[in-house]
Amino acid sequence: MSGIVLGANRYGKAEVRLVRAARRGERHELVDLEVTVALAGDLADTHLSGDNNKVLPTDSQKNTVYGFARDWNRDGVAEIEEFGLRLARHFVDSQPSIHKARIEILEYSWERLSVDGEPAPHSFARSGRELRTATVSYDGEHAFVVSGLRDLVLMNTTDSEFQGYVKDRYTTLSETTDRILATAVNARWRHLALDTAWGKSYAECRRHLIEAFAGTHSRSLQQTLYAMGHRMLTHRPELAEVRLSLPNKHHFLVDLSPFGLDNPGEVFHASDRPYGLIEGTVARDGVPPAPLAWDLSEGGL
Repeated sequence: MSGIVLGANRYGKAEVRLVRAARRGERHELVDLEVTVALAGDLADTHLSGDNNKVLPTDSQKNTVYGFARDWNRDGVAEIEEFGLRLARHFVDSQPSIHKARIEILEYSWERLSVDGEPAPHSFARSGRELRTATVSYDGEHAFVVSGLRDLVLMNTTDSEFQGYVKDRYTTLSETTDRILATAVNARWRHLALDTAWGKSYAECRRHLIEAFAGTHSRSLQQTLYAMGHRMLTHRPELAEVRLSLPNKHHFLVDLSPFGLDNPGEVFHASDRPYGLIEGTVARDGVPPAPLAWDLSEGGL
């Protein structure tokens, strides 16, 4: 019988909720984050014998997140990519047993309210926009930043078709030359360098995702996925690759004939499940891969 060994492992503090109200005089700025820390390194002893002398408690990791939010240049967390870089470097550089760190951050959007047509200095409403994301990985020598967004809901009410596909004995789907195309975009993009203007880059990447979706006559969601990644890489030279996950939010035409009514493509049933899920990567040719950017273990856990 072959031996048994400990494989790849990591640990950390998940989903640390952090809200910071930066008080700059009467006007306040609001940042609302969820931060997840994952650490890997020389941690075999705690698994094999319960010896914790190399383990930084996850409670300490949580407190570090809060502490860094307070004293970072007295301006709060600024861009989430910068915050992630600072945390990742701290955990690896300060702990001899920790060789790799991964920081995942979600940012929730808030919109400033108005009173009598004037911006309210300290009143906000939670936005229904997508979540902004950032993932930072660091191994003591190299750092990688992957920005992104989650649940950007988009819809085209026409300029989408689906036909010419494989048909077998289980196929019941009818071909169509005019359908609703709807999705909730989950996108992540890896940066080539760390000297990026993160906020501007995010805004422009989001814009190009949306414009590619709106401007593509889609013959498949796969085609739309590639168009979105291609446009981002064409217009944003700071990017190395884009990874997209696009659920196909099906909308089925309702048969109104039993009621003596026609339905010229206007009344639909929005089905939440099951749904098609289209995923893919669009990469810049010749750019070396960066496994650490996507997986802390560089090979899967």
